[in-house]
Amino acid sequence: MHAEIRSQIGSRARTSSTGWIEVITGSMFSGKTEELIRRMRRAQIAKQSCLLVKPALDTRYSTDHVVSHNQERFPSIPLKRIQDLYNIVEDHQVVGIDEAQFFEKDLPEVCGRLADKGIRVIVAGLDQDYRGRPFHPIPELMAIAEYVTKQLAICTQCGRPAHMNQRLVNSEEQLLLGAMDAYEARCRSCYKWPPESAIRP
Repeated sequence: MHAEIRSQIGSRARTSSTGWIEVITGSMFSGKTEELIRRMRRAQIAKQSCLLVKPALDTRYSTDHVVSHNQERFPSIPLKRIQDLYNIVEDHQVVGIDEAQFFEKDLPEVCGRLADKGIRVIVAGLDQDYRGRPFHPIPELMAIAEYVTKQLAICTQCGRPAHMNQRLVNSEEQLLLGAMDAYEARCRSCYKWPPESAIRP
């Protein structure tokens, strides 16, 4: 996050009861969850009440923590529906949402309502699916967010900045959980379509 944005956020946190939305997006392995956890920890240091949630279907590393690929951890609550967030938000000042692309189309509305109540909402999620198409509802959320951070990974083939998700397994499901066993970060030149041409033997 740029110094100017950090300054604006710090100023607003001190002087205004109005909330806002921050979106951290980009490809897999770009550090989205790591950045989300970093911001949540800084909010805790500032003695702000924090709540982190994730989709209940994401059990890859833990059921009760958000865990980054480099094993950074933060306690979280799994949700089956994004609307369930209303039932647990209580008086929290900061709400984080990880793997937000797996939530329903109501995500932008829910985040907007929380921000209207004075809550800082930090959301991490993919902006593209494995086909290189917009991964809804993240693009809609980006449109209404005050702050958007686009993270880039490193292409596993050539080492250039990567913004695409190369699927390595034979599946046409858009919602397919996986890590390095199922996906690689690729740049535009190294990304292969159809993805069958990149499937590992």
